Amino acid sequence: MSRRAEVERRLRRLDEIADIMTAMKTLALIETRKYNRFMAHQQHLIQSIEAASADFLAFHPVFRGGCGQGEGGSEVLILIGSERGFCGDFNETIVAALAALPTVQPRLVVVGRRLATKLQDHPDVQIWLDGPNVAEEVRPVLDELMKALHRLQTGSAPWKRLSVLAHDSEGGIASHILLPITPTQEPIFAYPPRMNLDPAVFFVELTEHYLSAKLPGLFYASLMAENRRRLEHMENALRRMDTKIEDLRRKSNALRQEEIVEEIEIILLSAESLLTDPS
Repeated sequence: MSRRAEVERRLRRLDEIADIMTAMKTLALIETRKYNRFMAHQQHLIQSIEAASADFLAFHPVFRGGCGQGEGGSEVLILIGSERGFCGDFNETIVAALAALPTVQPRLVVVGRRLATKLQDHPDVQIWLDGPNVAEEVRPVLDELMKALHRLQTGSAPWKRLSVLAHDSEGGIASHILLPITPTQEPIFAYPPRMNLDPAVFFVELTEHYLSAKLPGLFYASLMAENRRRLEHMENALRRMDTKIEDLRRKSNALRQEEIVEEIEIILLSAESLLTDPS
């Protein structure tokens, strides 16, 4: 294979890779815009539930420590990473934030295959789950996560505190305390709410609604940050790819010019030999 043929072959391969990366970049951009809509809806729902819990706990302070969890329970920390790659140091920053926690580590539930690979030798990992790739996969992942939390809760050491460590929508690392519910809002009403349910039953159902609203919002924020990292990663890679392709095209053109010059030289030499042939 000639040098120019080899360069042309490499150019075709790079063009194919660039097309794939452009498609991945487009998908990441579409997903990012989708999460903006989902998160706005989830945030409104969470604020409504937190307002209701603030009113309830203001007049039923006995439930402030949680419901149905023993005093001797431990903490479970959910780590949300990525299922796919091409997102820079997305998972590494979660691992670094985990390492910066106090010496006494909580039990870990890891969501995301890429993150689980990096923590496979961590002694506190109890369960790892496949993570979502797109928004439509969040709900099935949450179902598996709730089953995993239930198994830990009904085991020999039930947990008292549930937290999440994940990327927020801006790409930073944030820690969220899910349980016990600790609303940051002040109660709106000066009089206790009129209830048709027993307070304990009401608080259990309120907690379930809170988790059902809060956890999807955290997953959407993590996926948004992941896709922004992937978008940035793809843009940088495409810039480097374009530079490489341009270099190869210039090299291919130079080699083609050399071939043309060689062909012209051969033609001239052939013509000269014909002119000087005595026969």
